[in-house]
Amino acid sequence: MDRVSRRTRVLTNHLIGPPPETLLAANPCLNYSPPELSEPSEFDPKAMRSLLDAHNLQQRDWLFGLLIQSPLFNPRTAAGKVFVSPDYNQSMQQQREMTMKRITYLLDRGVFHGWLTEKGPEAEMRKFAFFEVIGIYDHSLAVKLGVHFFLWGGAIQFFGTKRHHDKWLRDTENYAIKGCFAMSELGHGSNVRGIETVTTYDKNTGEFVISTPCESAQKYWIGGAANHATHTIVFSQLNINGSNQGVHAFIAQIRDADGNVCPDIRIADCGHKIGLNGVDNGRIWFDNVRIPRENLLNSVADVSLDGQYLSSIKDPDQRFAAFLAPLTSGRVTISVSAIYSSKISLAIAIRYALTRRAFSLTPNGPEVLLLDYPSHQRRLLPLLAKTYAMSFAANYLKEIYVKRTPESNKTIHVVSSAFKATLTWHNMRTLQECREACGGQGLKTENRVGHMKAEYDVQSTFEGDNNVLMQQVSKALLAEYIAVQKKNKPFKGLGLEHMNGAHPVIPSQLTSSTLGSSQFQMDAFCLRERDLLNRFSMEVSQHQKHGQSKEHAFILSYQLAEDLGRAFSDRAILQTFLDAEATAGSLKDVFGKLRSMYALICLEEEAAFLRYGYLSMENAAAIRKEVTKLCSELRPHALALVSSFGIPDAFLSPIAFNWIDSNSWSSTQH
Repeated sequence: MDRVSRRTRVLTNHLIGPPPETLLAANPCLNYSPPELSEPSEFDPKAMRSLLDAHNLQQRDWLFGLLIQSPLFNPRTAAGKVFVSPDYNQSMQQQREMTMKRITYLLDRGVFHGWLTEKGPEAEMRKFAFFEVIGIYDHSLAVKLGVHFFLWGGAIQFFGTKRHHDKWLRDTENYAIKGCFAMSELGHGSNVRGIETVTTYDKNTGEFVISTPCESAQKYWIGGAANHATHTIVFSQLNINGSNQGVHAFIAQIRDADGNVCPDIRIADCGHKIGLNGVDNGRIWFDNVRIPRENLLNSVADVSLDGQYLSSIKDPDQRFAAFLAPLTSGRVTISVSAIYSSKISLAIAIRYALTRRAFSLTPNGPEVLLLDYPSHQRRLLPLLAKTYAMSFAANYLKEIYVKRTPESNKTIHVVSSAFKATLTWHNMRTLQECREACGGQGLKTENRVGHMKAEYDVQSTFEGDNNVLMQQVSKALLAEYIAVQKKNKPFKGLGLEHMNGAHPVIPSQLTSSTLGSSQFQMDAFCLRERDLLNRFSMEVSQHQKHGQSKEHAFILSYQLAEDLGRAFSDRAILQTFLDAEATAGSLKDVFGKLRSMYALICLEEEAAFLRYGYLSMENAAAIRKEVTKLCSELRPHALALVSSFGIPDAFLSPIAFNWIDSNSWSSTQH
């Protein structure tokens, strides 16, 4: 051994401790047995996965394998397994460039084939399946793709006509161009109608002129704009002959093929964020940028060569609603990705709780598994049941979206708004609880849960602030309520048909048998929604009678609006669970326990059930007791339930397996 090596060994021993063989000889307890993860269950996780993932299972597994085998996806060994996850030790710029390299890798292997050029439900479901797998790996990669395909590409599909489809869609699918979506502004995020960017038409040249008239009109948080995008969809007020025709969408080039920013365009970086640093968010100013007349996306409205405004939709409100269509696809993908994030965190936290022991019940007795503590079950298993319920809700949302018709657009808008808010709120709560349930291990980035909190926090506000979305849901329900009253016809649509029947009644005393009844559960949810809709309508009406405008009356009734939005969402989710349960076959028993857990935890946690007197204090106590009982009944199925998520081991984390080995001395030598 040379002098330098000998000195290094001495320093290492001095600073870190004696070599491991010395420690083991002195302390035999360190000759540990690896924690074993073996929990027999009464059902087949593969059968459950087919109901949870619902579609394109083989394609999902093919893509999982594609990610695992590439060095670009950062494979590493820990706990005797291979794991893949982004390297978050990279700088922001390195993360952005790596995201683009991964996109190129997927592009070269045909992953995006048909994402924009193939039509029909099957093609769209395949796209959703691939997008979900990509999101399980990295949220930045999924968001970058979502902006390009769902927002930029979706806007061309929805708002464009054949001339746009022929010119732009295939080049978008092949990444010959890179698109972004410039809707949000510094001064206007959720209030799209109030955006300040202005576009005028110059009939002398046949061009539109896009202008950023003030600092608050700069386009803000535009994913892809800071580094990579070559083109953008610009949402702008359209001014024709001095008359504002409202918000319209235009195609504008912002960079040339060499990546140089185009003339009369200014772009600034939004900078480092708490998460999603693989996405290059930027800010854009338009200094009288000229674009061809053909770059107006004209399926809703057009401008003739001589400057005449043309639209078959005469009502400005209906025209504006048509321009929000791409946000529906965004809300669908966000809802789905939020649930897969919850699945990852629960799979990790529950698997860890099935091998990690703490404290003994008797002196010198064996320590107890975390998941055998009733309190730990109470922390995680209700969230697991909610995640199952919301998985079926997300599947329903995808189904109605890919089968959409002009008549179903309102339903899709309302349901996607409600589910996006509910599922992303649930995801953030689940991530926090799972992080805490993993203790200090939950703080390590390699264990995913803690870091995902920062990565997914943005979902609560992008594609619509959750609180604003819930108010939109309540507005839509109120409009439906008023329309039915005026026409004196029964409710039809939005799942409100239950309003046509007899008023549900909750028994004065709730037994365990009653609490497990799907009829009781649905009656309770319908009673809450029905009563809140009546209360909301009366309160808004009272404010109007006292001289308030309809808009201000709604603002003053915000508390009932929030309660109603949640009631609508919870009832709709329960209905999707019941629909899935009807196809469960041999899984029906565990389905019933999960569905009851979902329904009862909502009854227990939602203050409206006590606030408005739907439940007595005694019944609330009975529900709480039943939730505890359900926790103990679901405990034997815990491993099978998270295995049913179908997430390969490589996409979880070391503490989901042999967490001792992954933290051993030998693991530090790699």
